[in-house]
Amino acid sequence: MEYFAGLDVSLRSCAICIVDTKGTVMFERELTCEIEDIADCLNSFGCPIERVGFEAGTLGQHLFYGLSGEGFDVVCMEARQVNAALSAMRNKTDKNDARGIAHVLRTGWFSPVHMKSREAHGVRALLSTRKALLNKTIDLANEVRGLLKIFGLRLPKTVQHGSFDGLVRPMIEMDEILAHAIIPLLD
Repeated sequence: MEYFAGLDVSLRSCAICIVDTKGTVMFERELTCEIEDIADCLNSFGCPIERVGFEAGTLGQHLFYGLSGEGFDVVCMEARQVNAALSAMRNKTDKNDARGIAHVLRTGWFSPVHMKSREAHGVRALLSTRKALLNKTIDLANEVRGLLKIFGLRLPKTVQHGSFDGLVRPMIEMDEILAHAIIPLLD
């Protein structure tokens, strides 16, 4: 007999449902969404689990690599397909969603989602943080320019990269109120 585990994952909790090849519910539980807790729960079932599946989401990569590292055959399923399958259910609860995901996994009516490597996600995180820092730097520079205009001080249209601070500080040192307002932005 083969067993399939469906996980309905939210940020803090995870509902688990294990079904057999006939579709009989063998095990259901809700626990915290931690790799160790989920792996312990699945291992305590007593029978080998053929496949573990969950819907694609924000914790997908973390769960995929974590549970794969624990020795499980893990599938991350296309969210739209799972949602379409679960939309026919009357009661939308985490427990029922986990049961529906287990049945979708058992029947094989899903498309697996390709999971990018942790390195690829690391590069993406680096690019995202760089873009956020750049946008915040531009916002602060524009704020400083606007404050300086109020006091009749104008900066050139283009300022060399890295020389903004050196250009503004001498301009504001003469005015104590202006220096008090702008120096924290420059820092």
